[in-house]
Amino acid sequence: MSSISQAASLPLSFDERQHGRFPETENHVDPGDIAVGVVIGRTSEYFDFFVYGIASVLVFPAVFFPQMQRLDGTLWSFALFALAFIARPIGTVVSMSIQRRWGRATKLTIALFLLGSSTAGIAFLPGAASLGVTAVWLLAALRVGQGLALGGSWDGLPSLLALNAPKGKRGWYAMLGQLGAPIGFILASALFAYLYGSLSHADFLDYGWRYPFFVAFAINVVALFARLRLVVAEDVEEQLTQRELEPVSATELVRTQGANVFIGAFAALASYALFHLVTVFPLSWIQLYTEQSIVGFLLIQVLGGFLCAASIAISGRLADRYGRRRTLGTLAAMIAVFSGFAPTLLDGGTLGQDVFILLGFILLGLSYGQSSGTVTANFAPRYRYTGAALTSDIAWLFGAAFAPLVALGLSAHFGLGYVSVYLLSGAACTLGALGLNRALEDRERD
Repeated sequence: MSSISQAASLPLSFDERQHGRFPETENHVDPGDIAVGVVIGRTSEYFDFFVYGIASVLVFPAVFFPQMQRLDGTLWSFALFALAFIARPIGTVVSMSIQRRWGRATKLTIALFLLGSSTAGIAFLPGAASLGVTAVWLLAALRVGQGLALGGSWDGLPSLLALNAPKGKRGWYAMLGQLGAPIGFILASALFAYLYGSLSHADFLDYGWRYPFFVAFAINVVALFARLRLVVAEDVEEQLTQRELEPVSATELVRTQGANVFIGAFAALASYALFHLVTVFPLSWIQLYTEQSIVGFLLIQVLGGFLCAASIAISGRLADRYGRRRTLGTLAAMIAVFSGFAPTLLDGGTLGQDVFILLGFILLGLSYGQSSGTVTANFAPRYRYTGAALTSDIAWLFGAAFAPLVALGLSAHFGLGYVSVYLLSGAACTLGALGLNRALEDRERD
């Protein structure tokens, strides 16, 4: 065992792990360089993600489910939306095997080209008017391709960034990768708002909606070269190896670190549940059940995206001052409180709906900024790379995959009160997982 492995295998308390007291390595990598690669990579992934999510509301019900009622078509679109989250853990497992055999650069190249080709394929896909039900099956296949690709796009840079963060600033550096979400959302929403407002409805459904998918493909190409250039750099590659940020089999991970995977996935659930309930779901509710302008609402969401980005930055300061776990737990409790007001705000006309969006984005930024990696520090160094990837995949699957489908389906048939139930359940899971994590730590100390 290397000296690094020996040192890393020594017991560390949660606070020690959180404050980055890891063994020093000979080759230092500037955290700023890593942060640029992380933000570029995450922005490209989230832009793809939100382009599809917005299209699931504004486009797919009319283009792929034209014979259905608008509500039913939207629900079916949300069902296809969830397929990527189901495929994502599978993509992670397969890609880890590819990396073990052919290397990190090969894995990333395959993943990002698969993501780009799946996204471009959706842009060229004819609707049900031309292909009938075959169009739906092709859309589903391309959505699965996006999920597999997202599972394979994990590069370990967020973990390396956290491990190279200066002492006392780990929360600040941990939040940098999370900025990709609001940036991607702002770009996707602004582009759809422009196209939806500039084109006639017929032209938008005919060809206008396809442009964001072409833009997503172009962004993926740029992100591919930026990330590959970084991960193949000798100093970065050596740091990834020294920090043991290399893949292990999923079977070994679950057998030895199963409890940490479980706790890590559920600790982020409040953030991930809120994620889709302020982005994709409210857009569907506005379109189906209100007279509010779609363009106006998208612009409100763009403003919310900026508030989210600012809140993510603030979360880094809060986490460094009060601890990442305490910050995440406090925000989960605040999300639980917010859930009680959600039905009133969503049913409160334009003002209430806008307040729901803006407050929701602020809470989302504060919680999501620290949701990634708060308890993945519990993983032994050998398992951190694969553990962080699978933990995130499972959290997305449980917390976000079905959020738009469940929230819209229950709210449409039984009332907006079920939005509260959904958010409250996510907050309860986060608090429960953090409590379990603390109990396990206390038992280890005893």
